Amino acid sequence: MDRTPHPMRLLLSLILGLVMSSPAFATLSESHGYAQFGLLKYPANFTHFDWVNPGAPKGGTLRVMAYGTFDTLNPYSFKGSSPSAAPNFLQYGVSEFNEPLMVGTGAYDPSGDEPASSYGLIAKSVEYNEDRSWVVFNLREEARFHDGKPITAYDVAFSYRTLVRDGHPQYRTNLQEVKRVDILNRHRIRFVFKRAGNPLLILRLGELPVLAQHYWKNRDFRATSFEVPLGSGPYRISQVEPGRRLVFERVKDWWGEKLPVNRGKYNFDRVEVEFYRDSNVAFEAFKAGEFDFYIEHQAKNWANGYRFPAIARGAVIRAEIPHQIPTQTQALFMNTRRDTFAERKVREALGLMFDFEWTNRTLFNSAYTRSSSYYPNSEFAASGKPEGQEWLLLSPYRKQLRAKLFTEPFALPATDGRGIPRETLRKALGLLAEAGWKPSGQHLVNARGERLRFEILLVNPNLERILQPYTENLASIGIQATLRTVDRAQYKQRLDHFDYDMILMTLPQSLSPSLEQQLYFHSSQAGVKGSKNYAGVRHPVVDSLLEKLLAAQTREQQVAAARALDRVLLWQHYSIPNWYVSHHRLAYRNRFAFVTTPPYTLGLRAWWLKPTETAR
Repeated sequence: MDRTPHPMRLLLSLILGLVMSSPAFATLSESHGYAQFGLLKYPANFTHFDWVNPGAPKGGTLRVMAYGTFDTLNPYSFKGSSPSAAPNFLQYGVSEFNEPLMVGTGAYDPSGDEPASSYGLIAKSVEYNEDRSWVVFNLREEARFHDGKPITAYDVAFSYRTLVRDGHPQYRTNLQEVKRVDILNRHRIRFVFKRAGNPLLILRLGELPVLAQHYWKNRDFRATSFEVPLGSGPYRISQVEPGRRLVFERVKDWWGEKLPVNRGKYNFDRVEVEFYRDSNVAFEAFKAGEFDFYIEHQAKNWANGYRFPAIARGAVIRAEIPHQIPTQTQALFMNTRRDTFAERKVREALGLMFDFEWTNRTLFNSAYTRSSSYYPNSEFAASGKPEGQEWLLLSPYRKQLRAKLFTEPFALPATDGRGIPRETLRKALGLLAEAGWKPSGQHLVNARGERLRFEILLVNPNLERILQPYTENLASIGIQATLRTVDRAQYKQRLDHFDYDMILMTLPQSLSPSLEQQLYFHSSQAGVKGSKNYAGVRHPVVDSLLEKLLAAQTREQQVAAARALDRVLLWQHYSIPNWYVSHHRLAYRNRFAFVTTPPYTLGLRAWWLKPTETAR
């Protein structure tokens, strides 16, 4: 038998070898959802989430409140404040947002029981390659805007381009790694990335709100407006009282009602939202029965304010509900763009003068825990001395970091709750002297004779009583700190232009720290108007660690990078950490039912009116 290979057989073998070795034929995945790390909890054939009642009755009216006001119904623009920017608003499960491609991460409908996974909403499935260098979203043909027109890949591409070009700067930051967008057909769109190994970007693209091209193409996307924009979600806005009131009506025959991600949710026919500028007025309105839910943020009021008749007769339920949500980063942020705070020793000294223990005991009924991390109540918080993967990440930067960072756990000053100890006062004055601030009479002055003084900018007048003792502590060592409370419009304007010395701010934290950390801490954001780098952080090690955080391929790598980042930020003293609580404080009318509260969200969007109650 002639064993000489046939020329055609050789050619076929060569072609097959080339094909199988080509990157284009690397492992491809198509799925009903996407997990940044590991596996999805829910299989492709899941019918609903575990924490909802898929047969929850529909009907009735939910009356809620939100703090502050609004001057636009466009939540994506840099200009103005939309309702969704108001504290508590998004927790109710209604918004003026357009639906995204996927839900589970992001602000639209956060996951209840998974930290970094999303499932298809407008997209029925997602495709990606092994090295995460591109992603394809396959859209549901039944997806519709409220005017009945189908949602297509053209709308998705338009949304991406509009938000990056004309939307809030956060979109440019979040999506900067997209190289190009390809419309494959009316219901299939591909995003190609600038680099491989980008698992996070797929999540961010899944959160992309899908705008109606036919609605927006002839409108000014950047303008503030009270015109109700065209949406695609379970509710539409039916009434608007500018700055004061919104009414949402449930969309009949909504295309997405029976999807697994939506079953058991959005059960109220009508949601009325009243906006209150004063929390005391809002609470009195709740006591009087004006609305149904009150999410309490004041420890003193939670301890002493719930002794009214409706509580006694069981008409209002007061509940503390534990959760596993990484709490917000709440702190006094110092604007390092200002010369006053440019020196780390000054920032550290100012932190020494904050008496948390006294504040907690006297003003908060000892309800809070001191934050000692930018990621409190989570596994991302740095603790002890760096070790393992975290140490390996930090060790190349030894010359750029303080030696103590490697040898000592970071620790905040503590008191017995009866005032700042003399030792702490001496340490603060010593640090200030090293930074060039020396006592002169009753004040601290620099070499030019300028006094050390600054302003703490506030928007909530209730914070004045909390921070007044801090200013008195500062005054005791010759520092003049004044409190200034302004309205929300002025506050936003000043924040957007970094026109402040010190602010008390909360940074929302996610279940999976990612691109938002760049918005908070990357040097590229320090000069971008409207960015959330409130402290003006410009540090090469922080930038490098942010890159490592975003490049993490496993949960373990992500945790190590977040802890390393946390530790560097803490040792630089950009902020004075405040406090947190690891449970929801919720009061509600005893007219509602729910299955359970999942660990990662309050889950009010899955509540329903008890059948025995009269639908209002």
